[in-house]
Amino acid sequence: MTSLLQSRSINIIVFNLQAADKEERRLLEIMADEVVVLDFWASPFAMRVKLALSEKGITYECKPQDLLNKGPLLLQANPVHKKIPVLIHNGRSICESLIIVRYIDEVWTHVSPLLPSDPYQRSQALFWADYIEKQVYDLGKRVYVAQEDQAEAKEKLIQCLKTLETELGDKPYFGGDGIGFVDVALLPFTTWFYTYERSGNFSIQESCPKLIAWVERCRQKQSVSDALPHPHKIYDFYLLFKEALGVK
Repeated sequence: MTSLLQSRSINIIVFNLQAADKEERRLLEIMADEVVVLDFWASPFAMRVKLALSEKGITYECKPQDLLNKGPLLLQANPVHKKIPVLIHNGRSICESLIIVRYIDEVWTHVSPLLPSDPYQRSQALFWADYIEKQVYDLGKRVYVAQEDQAEAKEKLIQCLKTLETELGDKPYFGGDGIGFVDVALLPFTTWFYTYERSGNFSIQESCPKLIAWVERCRQKQSVSDALPHPHKIYDFYLLFKEALGVK
C-alpha cells in the first residue's frame, strides 16, 4: 500500500512538473511573438494599443504610417477601413483600437489583466469604454476645430468628463487598484486636453479636478509615460497641422 502511494505521489509530481514546464514554454512562446503596431504617434486610438502593450510589458515594433499617403502595408493589413491602428501579431492583423486592446488582454493573460474576470464588472468596463468611444473624440474635435458650435461642444465635453469623473469616484484608477480597460480607453485622449483647452479657452481642471488628479497619477507610471506623448507636443503638432491647412 505504501509503495502504491509513493508511486502515485511520484506520478503527481512528474505531472505537475510537466504542466509547469508546458506553461513556461507557452509563456516563452508568447514572449517570442512578433508584435508590430501600425500607428501615427499623435493618434489617441493608436496610443491605446501602445499603452496596453506597455502595461503588459510586451515588446513591440512601431511602424509609423503616412496617413495622407497610405502605403501597401496598411492597405493590406486593414483593407476594409484603411486606417490605423493595426496590430500585426505573428503576421495576422487585428483592427480597431478597443478590439485590439481586448485581444491583447486575452492573449497576454499572465500579467496586468485589463478586464475584470467577473462578468458583471467586465460588462461595466466595456460599457464605459464604449461611452468614451462614442463621446470624447467627437466632442474634443468639435472644440479644437473651433466652428460655430464650439461653445456647445465645450459644454457637452465637460458634462461627459464629469460623468466619467463620477464613475471614477474615489478609486485610484477606473480599474480599481491598477490600470484597467477603461483607463486604457480614456488616457490617450487626455494628451489632447491641453489642445482642447487652448483652442476653446477653458479649463478642464476647474470643472473636473478629480479626473485631472487621475491623469497625473497615471502619468507617474512608467508604462503610461512610455506610451503617451506630452500634451504640449500634441499642441505643437496641432498648430503645425493648422498652419499646413492654412487655418487660422
